[in-house]
Amino acid sequence: MGRGRRRRIFLCAAICCAVYGKCASAASLRQDSTTKPGSARVVTDETGRRVTIPADVKRVVTLAPNLTETIYALGLEERLAGDTDYCDTPPAAKLKPHVGGAQNPSLEAIVALHPDLVLATTSINRIETVDGLAKVGIAVYTTDPQTVRGMLESTARIAGLMGAEAHGSALVGKLQARLDAVSARLADVPLVHALFVVWEDPLITIGQNTFIADAMRWAGAESVILSQQKWPHISFEEVVRLQPEYIVFANNHAGFGAEELGALRSREAWKHLRAVELGHIAVISEEINRPSPGLVDAIEQLAREVHPEAFRESENGKLKMENGHGARERMESTDVSVRELQGLKPRNPGECVLSRLNPRPTNINEQRAAL
Repeated sequence: MGRGRRRRIFLCAAICCAVYGKCASAASLRQDSTTKPGSARVVTDETGRRVTIPADVKRVVTLAPNLTETIYALGLEERLAGDTDYCDTPPAAKLKPHVGGAQNPSLEAIVALHPDLVLATTSINRIETVDGLAKVGIAVYTTDPQTVRGMLESTARIAGLMGAEAHGSALVGKLQARLDAVSARLADVPLVHALFVVWEDPLITIGQNTFIADAMRWAGAESVILSQQKWPHISFEEVVRLQPEYIVFANNHAGFGAEELGALRSREAWKHLRAVELGHIAVISEEINRPSPGLVDAIEQLAREVHPEAFRESENGKLKMENGHGARERMESTDVSVRELQGLKPRNPGECVLSRLNPRPTNINEQRAAL
């Protein structure tokens, strides 16, 4: 099975987890006043659960690829005692002991690794796993990043749990500077309407209140589909009616060659889309599917794909990112009032809340004001 298909299956597993309502709910991290300095800390994780963790975390097990990637991005990989079968970024993560799949990890394998802390996430892990580990005395901290900014906050919190606040602050600062640089480039650029394809058959896309939709907004794009579902099923007839300006795919290989474009144009349904006729297909890194530091790479890539003119140097045609100086105010993410991962059952395409977007704002600043 190809790496790209394995990752797409993994993402669909996350969708199934949301559909059946087995993921944890959300809240914010806060330090509890009952913390005992030098022995243990009692914190409230991002699902509202009180968790007692050791003051010094030396061994950690991660239960999702985005968490594994975060540990590596923080430079704490030597403390990573184990991860899941799907943790493959960076490649070194594949060499770590595995504890099974994200939705059905082996509790025995986790216990055998003697972790001080287990990291889980609402996007894929089940509450039964968290409860099972808690019953045998293993601390589990669950994250719930729903936006790009939420990903940055979770990254900083994970660093704090592991006593690496300086590493977390440095990493988050660099990532925010890169986001500011993209924002500066796109300050006066019109937003594009795009269809993000999660799965082709059946056709599944993203809802408005997902971190992927938020990442697209940072890249100067917005989903052509308006839905309160996380992962709505839609009909191709609806896509043809909406006529998105770009089609966005996530894959493990960069670019979209003539052969792939020709294959897409040969499909009866796809060939009726103007975006396909014009070759407006953006194939970006699968990091777009993970709320981890690599998400910023995907945002930069998507911004260049859908707004090449904003990154073209007028004198020599070279791409040059700004260093963040004079960047516009950061785009505010859509306020997600429902923090719990919703367990909405799939509905017929006609039942999804779909509509053509209003005439788009002239730039991201105007969209932010409208949110």
